Amino acid sequence: MKDLNDGGVLVVGCGRMGGALLDGWIAQGLQPASLWIEDPHPGDRLLALAAQGAHVNAPRPARPAVVLLAVKPQMMAEVLAGLAALPADVPVLSVAAGVSLQQYGAALGDRAIIRAMPNTPALVGRGITAIIGNDHAGPGHLALATRMFSAAGEVVALEAEAQIDAVTAISGSGPAYLFLFAEALEQAAHALGLPEALARQLACGTVGGAAALMVASGRDAAELRREVTSPAGTTAAALAVLMRPDGLPDLIAQAAEAARDRSVALGQ
Repeated sequence: MKDLNDGGVLVVGCGRMGGALLDGWIAQGLQPASLWIEDPHPGDRLLALAAQGAHVNAPRPARPAVVLLAVKPQMMAEVLAGLAALPADVPVLSVAAGVSLQQYGAALGDRAIIRAMPNTPALVGRGITAIIGNDHAGPGHLALATRMFSAAGEVVALEAEAQIDAVTAISGSGPAYLFLFAEALEQAAHALGLPEALARQLACGTVGGAAALMVASGRDAAELRREVTSPAGTTAAALAVLMRPDGLPDLIAQAAEAARDRSVALGQ
């Protein structure tokens, strides 16, 4: 973090995702005094960082080491206009959905720009972030982005910007699919006669534990599913319903396509 501590990091927009990244950077050694944070409604966390030396809604550094854009897409045009004078050698990272590298380049000129698509498990350090850079982003810029986003979990590099719409549909929106499954599991448990609190505990523990097992084992999800499915057993009876032609796999495929299509539309 020495280069970032020396040059400083400018963060424009600091909601839940920006805050998760801040926490990860500080845990890795970034000093609050090296942070410039712009947010129209700074909460207690930002005020606490300001007390430790962070520059909250203060004049920007002339040449930060890197800029992170974490504002809503509908606010991006105004934000980019305010960054037009940024020195050309300062790389810009963005977590905003639906804003293309071409749009960033048109506003910010010839500089290294990297789009990133993180997801909400970043809030607990278990996120996964996909990154893609423009033609001006070299290996060093991508390494910097990987280092910064790894503070909130895994980082994967994409081969083409078009892939980011599919990533949005899978890992970006994916946590909501899993939350819905847990919600349905909890409702099913309650319908089977279990108390509400126990139903919630069982659903949460089962979904979280199964996900942790899959990650820890490194094995294929289908292999793990087959391993816990005894022929003619209770799990097999349930899966016969979930895996019918109009069942869960087909619904997930349709959901992912709908999310992908919406991501494409937002980008247009």
